[in-house]
Amino acid sequence: MKKSILIGLFAVMLIACGGNTQKNNEQVAGTEEKEQVVDASIVNVYYFHGKQRCKTCIAVGDVTEKTIKELYANNSHVKFIEVKTDEEQNASLVEKYEVTWNALIIAKGDDHIEITKEAFANALDNPEKLTDLIKTEVDKRL
Repeated sequence: MKKSILIGLFAVMLIACGGNTQKNNEQVAGTEEKEQVVDASIVNVYYFHGKQRCKTCIAVGDVTEKTIKELYANNSHVKFIEVKTDEEQNASLVEKYEVTWNALIIAKGDDHIEITKEAFANALDNPEKLTDLIKTEVDKRL
């Protein structure tokens, strides 16, 4: 019973957020994709999202951005980067991390972790827990 409720809630969230569970691998003819070069000394906190965002999606982005700005304001080696998945210039980054929906990824060079599930589970009701998780994962990579 609980499992079917969770599956139903996840499906509603996907629909509400405009989520697409399959990656679009088609390239627009005649467009040149910009290669994004990543500085291996920087910890990038990527928040990937599409055009439509539900209350939880917005909270994940807000909590993450606030955490990075407050805890790492004086650290030039930590950056919050909002990535709009529907914009062509972000296609290589979306492909690199195999993002198919919304995602919260903390990366330094090739070392990265996806904490999307934890972010969505805590952003609204327990943002302090999400802040602590972000801090822990960023600090591991500094």
